Amino acid sequence: MRKIAAMEDFFSEEHRRQIVETAEKVGFTVDFYPRDTLPAGRETEYEVFYGFPPMDLLKKAVNLKWYCCSFAGVDKFLSDDIYPNPDVMLSNSSGAYGTTISEHMIMVTLMLLRHMPTYVETVRKHQWHESIPMRSICGSTITVLGAGDIGTNFARRAKAMGAKLIRGVRRTAKAGDPCYDEMYTFDRLDEILPKTEILVMALPSTPDTVGMLSRERIALLDKDAIVVNVGRGTAIDQDALMDALNEERIAGAALDVMMPEPLPADHPLWDAKNLIITPHISGNMSLGITRDLDVAMFCEDLENYAVGRPLKRYVNRKIGY
Repeated sequence: MRKIAAMEDFFSEEHRRQIVETAEKVGFTVDFYPRDTLPAGRETEYEVFYGFPPMDLLKKAVNLKWYCCSFAGVDKFLSDDIYPNPDVMLSNSSGAYGTTISEHMIMVTLMLLRHMPTYVETVRKHQWHESIPMRSICGSTITVLGAGDIGTNFARRAKAMGAKLIRGVRRTAKAGDPCYDEMYTFDRLDEILPKTEILVMALPSTPDTVGMLSRERIALLDKDAIVVNVGRGTAIDQDALMDALNEERIAGAALDVMMPEPLPADHPLWDAKNLIITPHISGNMSLGITRDLDVAMFCEDLENYAVGRPLKRYVNRKIGY
């Protein structure tokens, strides 16, 4: 019998039932393990991994043909060196995280526009602060750098809240979701940054995206611009961003991802002006809808895999998505 190892901590009884029923329908059995756990010596039993396996055992899984990661970001799993052979297919769970991460992006964007970091600090000191002029998503010009599932979920919500103009920026210029007013390719980023009030970044970590928001590009932003990054910390010149914040050359930033992670307690990023830091928690499995979608998408691709159809969320490890 063909076998699947499902390695995650969030599975409910309903999730397990759904996975088992789908597997049995297409000729597989399933063994469940906690995340990052698989008994040594059993890795050779499995044709499919789903979830988050121990990295050191991937190479020893000589019968592995497909690994479905329960995360959307799979930069840790791109190298051929970690697999028993280069033919092992990789897929991700892109599509499960759009709701939770876009809600986080809306939250921190509003916090910056409405000066919540300032008010939180003054209230903590038991002070009564006079009203500060605020801004709104309504009427704003927004650039979404990384117009995939997460960026598009944010753009839809921002459009519903009255954003004046939303530009998507991605690798190709093909038509995007109707929530985008304009679509650009990465090579045109410099021309739209000076006209951006809210820059949101939801990029994977690939050779093309590392350092994309460079010191030179940060300098193109208006002093009233804010930056929100939920993709990967490698996409931003972090020192340049700190300088721009501390010198008040941009209005604020919110980072859910940074370099390194975890951020050391003595890192200067903690003390940058008007910066909201969250410890890479915008996604995860904190919402029920995320967990449900993750399992449903694996089951959908398991049916595709079993009959030889292309995986819907296949990741080309050479290019990183």
